[in-house]
Amino acid sequence: MNFVTYAVPFFLLLILFELSWGVVKGKNTYRINDSLNSLSLGLLSIVTKFVFLNVGLLVFSKIEASHAIWTFRQDSYTHWLLGILLYDFLYYWYHRVSHERQFFWGSHVVHHQSEDYNLSTALRQTSTSFLTTWVFFIPCFFLGMPIYMYVSIASAHLVYQFWVHTQHIPKLGVFEWFFVTPSNHRVHHAQNADYIDKNFGGLLIVWDRLFGTFEEEQEDQAPIYGIRTPLKSWNPLWANIHIYANMASDAWRAKKWTDKARVFWARTGWQPPDVAKNYPREKSDLERFEKYGSTLTTTANIAVIAQYLLVSIFHFWGAQNASQLGLEVLWLTVVAQAYTLWVIGAVLDGKQLSRPLEYSRLLLLSLGLLVCFWTNLITIDWLYGGWLILLMSGLLMLCCLPPKSYKFASIKTFN
Repeated sequence: MNFVTYAVPFFLLLILFELSWGVVKGKNTYRINDSLNSLSLGLLSIVTKFVFLNVGLLVFSKIEASHAIWTFRQDSYTHWLLGILLYDFLYYWYHRVSHERQFFWGSHVVHHQSEDYNLSTALRQTSTSFLTTWVFFIPCFFLGMPIYMYVSIASAHLVYQFWVHTQHIPKLGVFEWFFVTPSNHRVHHAQNADYIDKNFGGLLIVWDRLFGTFEEEQEDQAPIYGIRTPLKSWNPLWANIHIYANMASDAWRAKKWTDKARVFWARTGWQPPDVAKNYPREKSDLERFEKYGSTLTTTANIAVIAQYLLVSIFHFWGAQNASQLGLEVLWLTVVAQAYTLWVIGAVLDGKQLSRPLEYSRLLLLSLGLLVCFWTNLITIDWLYGGWLILLMSGLLMLCCLPPKSYKFASIKTFN
């Protein structure tokens, strides 16, 4: 059972509750641009699963069918408990390696780019997990864990992690010794020197205590959220590939072949000495830290929120009707959603290219629908329906966006 599917409505309700609570208490932890970017990345990660979902599951099913040395029984509470402990132990090492090695960090970094910390951050997920994540959980299937048990445990594990992404819950006493909590997970998301690369547990914090990666949240050291090499963009596509692009650039520029190869597997942040000298990367100044952001008009904010809601509705409509759509049409829906989220990111960044990008989006997707109709992939009703949605979203964006770029505004963090 995939518990995430059933939990999504509750996630959204809890986000609204946390936002309201913060406003009432005078401690609002949300910004429109950051939260929309997190939600866009979450939606994009779901979209890409249409294409890449089966990579790990195909490997898992082969191993379970032919190479399992034991069998987990689904009717045994003891086996379920052992399965949870095994999954959480492997998750700790997946999570730790994903922070400590560049290739794996390239995928996981998406979850840490937000410079805010709230429940929407929990939904900020990578679209490239098919490259890295599943490898760490292969032992589950050599030990005979059924796919159903694995999916149930993995999804419940992910649901548990949602609630720890908040600044409104203090330390929880003895619970802190054994479980991942908002307090010790705030440390994990911080880039402070004392906090960085700590507290990798997903359910149990005992793994961090055992392997020396635990750090307690200190009252005199407020967490500064984000990554040491700031992204400075709301583009969800760039957010997913920027570390890989940096690695490729470093490998290209490095003079030694050993350095070219080492770039991908070195400790996170490493650059070849010659590249680091000539092309140093910007690092966050934690003494004078400023959050990335841009000032949008009220109408522009309304436009991007409404556009995100439209693309979300379109996504869930596509998911419900996936069985009726051909592979080509499914690919078009994936491209349409990714392109729209890219445009939303450009608007949030205050790019002057926002309007041209929106015009190109409307033109290309309209032509895509027309080609699908001409090739009998969709009916005339679907063609008109798609054009109507595009017209609504296009008018919404173009009428609300000012003709000029927006004023950039950094937001200071006071500690």
